[in-house]
Amino acid sequence: MTSVGTLSKADQSRVNLLGLTLPQMEQFFLDIGEKRFRAQQMLKWIHHAGVIDINEMTNLGKVLREKLQDLCVVQPPEIVTQEDSVDGTRKWAIRVGGGGLVEAVLIPEANRATLCVSSQVGCGLDCSFCSTGKQGFQRDLSAAEIIGQLWLAVKSYDGFQAGDKRVVTNVVMMGMGEPLLNFDNVVSSMELMMEDLAYGISKRKVTLSTSGVVPALDKLAGVSEVSLAVSLHAANNALRDELMPINRRYPIEMLLDSARNYINAQRDSKRVVTVEYTLIAGINDQVEHARELAELLQDFPCKINLIPFNTFNGSEYRRPSGNAVSRFWQVLIDAGYNVTVRTTRGDDINAACGQLVGQVVDKTRRSERHRLATETLIGKTG
Repeated sequence: MTSVGTLSKADQSRVNLLGLTLPQMEQFFLDIGEKRFRAQQMLKWIHHAGVIDINEMTNLGKVLREKLQDLCVVQPPEIVTQEDSVDGTRKWAIRVGGGGLVEAVLIPEANRATLCVSSQVGCGLDCSFCSTGKQGFQRDLSAAEIIGQLWLAVKSYDGFQAGDKRVVTNVVMMGMGEPLLNFDNVVSSMELMMEDLAYGISKRKVTLSTSGVVPALDKLAGVSEVSLAVSLHAANNALRDELMPINRRYPIEMLLDSARNYINAQRDSKRVVTVEYTLIAGINDQVEHARELAELLQDFPCKINLIPFNTFNGSEYRRPSGNAVSRFWQVLIDAGYNVTVRTTRGDDINAACGQLVGQVVDKTRRSERHRLATETLIGKTG
């Protein structure tokens, strides 16, 4: 029986089918001498039914099931902790291969639920206002570890038995890490999110957020139609250089040109870019900053999402006042922009935007100590 958790050494040599797209799954079955249609059956078992034990896949013959047991696994990552906020937000700390940890957050609201997914263990971009960057970069997640976060989220709500009622309606690649620095695995995972034989989420409801890796964004235009969000956070290069070191390599002008090209490459002419702007008290939240942003984005196809800064341990930045947020918002509204202010969700469990990683290391250490103590106790009493 296949269980949820990290792969054993014996399993590491076998293909993890959880992260394979339909074309990749078809090629896998052809390579082992089986019919192409088996790929569709496998995707439905994994992503529609939530079945990961190959022995339970009853429309696969016994001989084929035995063959697959030798060649592959279906292995999601492991939930270490789960926390539920008073506002309904749910956050998981998830152990991935090599013992690394990532976090995923599900945010329910009215008739939709948005899952925030991580793409890397840590992040190497070191944006000054983001707690994840303080962890540093450890490694990229595999496609199985990325899509596994969605699988675990659906599983945790018994969503595989929900039929047409989806537990997760929207996915945002806005968790830990820079998605475009893990290009191939992120693209494959987003394909699975949108695949009808998997989760069937609309391309307009899968959003990739980037800090501005321009060459990868240019490449994305040729292979994907997901929605695009750009983490801007400043309207001039001098300030953005301070907040986001990546701007020194790919300045604002390059980023906006690349984002415009991405939108222009889409078949849907009504697409716009979501511009994310974190408001930090005394840093980028003044009326003059709002006016500068309004001028910068003239004729740029966008909507603007203002995000009041969420505090975390070790940061000297402060959250702006409600009046400062309102003044900033009003300047942009008066300039004719579609502007929203992101409501802070999951703040009591450190699940708000920019807070991911939070106390994940401490939690993991406590969880590991508990596991070792339990194993010792079982060893003594068994």
